[in-house]
Amino acid sequence: MTTTKTINLKNRPKGSPTITDFDFTTAEISELKEGEVLLSTLYVSVDPYLRGRMSDAPSYVPPFKLNEPISSGIIAEVLESKSENLTIGDKVIGALQWKETQVAKAENLRKVDPDKAPLSTYLGIIGMTGLTALLGLKEIGKPKNGETLLVSGAAGAVGSVVGQIGKILGLRVVGIAGTDEKVDMLKSEFGFDEGINYNTTENMIQAIQDTCPDGVDIYFDNVGGEISDAVLFNINKFARIIICGAISVYNNTETPKSLSVQPFLVKKSALMQGFIVADFADKHPEGVQQLATWLQEGKLKYKETIVEGFDNIPQAFLDLFEGKNKGKMVVKI
Repeated sequence: MTTTKTINLKNRPKGSPTITDFDFTTAEISELKEGEVLLSTLYVSVDPYLRGRMSDAPSYVPPFKLNEPISSGIIAEVLESKSENLTIGDKVIGALQWKETQVAKAENLRKVDPDKAPLSTYLGIIGMTGLTALLGLKEIGKPKNGETLLVSGAAGAVGSVVGQIGKILGLRVVGIAGTDEKVDMLKSEFGFDEGINYNTTENMIQAIQDTCPDGVDIYFDNVGGEISDAVLFNINKFARIIICGAISVYNNTETPKSLSVQPFLVKKSALMQGFIVADFADKHPEGVQQLATWLQEGKLKYKETIVEGFDNIPQAFLDLFEGKNKGKMVVKI
């Protein structure tokens, strides 16, 4: 085996990405050097933040280069090893390229145990997804028992975990999602107290007021846009607004018109803070342990949308922007 199938970034999308922005090519597999391993891809994580890296704009991570492989979180199996720390058959996680087979430095990989949890969960509930939910809520939201937590994108990978952690911590939790089916899922499977279907709600400000009669103490924002504007009219004194993502505006080609947040923040002495999970890197080990414990105790549930086939990675990514996922979107190779 000397070549492997690869998915490159062909074009920088203008507006919503399309399948034509990706290019399927064949790449050579380099020979192993000391400290390297040959990997076979098992699971690929597709996430909304990858859209930002497709644009040539400054961000917290460098943009993808044109005509080179896209990368994301990947679970892989070691096929060959020239590393003292990894052996054939080991399962590992790392930021790897969208290739069926590839060579990587062992020092950039972390071994995962399939006997402790399903491999896909290391990309989700006990991986970056779970850590994003846990650390964003605790470190910025600073939840207090009895407060009201509102979550947008609540049926997605991060949002569904945020709501469950909120319940564990004694909060009243309301989720915003895009279908009645997803709202029912939030309440029946994940324990949310209330849900709002933004696609059938004519007055979002009123809907939030109705489902959060005591106001919103913590808002975990995954979507941005008009939904988040409506939340501002319902925040309490000293509210904490956690900005995790803004998927509703990622594909905008024009600068979105939005409410000025300053009057709301001043009036309510509220905090609004954006974050990425790497901001709390020192808390990752204890966070993973906490998530794993809650999972084993049955306090946390997770939902995955698993798409099969290497060739379907780009479409799975595009489906995120159509809301076709419930929970974490993962591609199984």
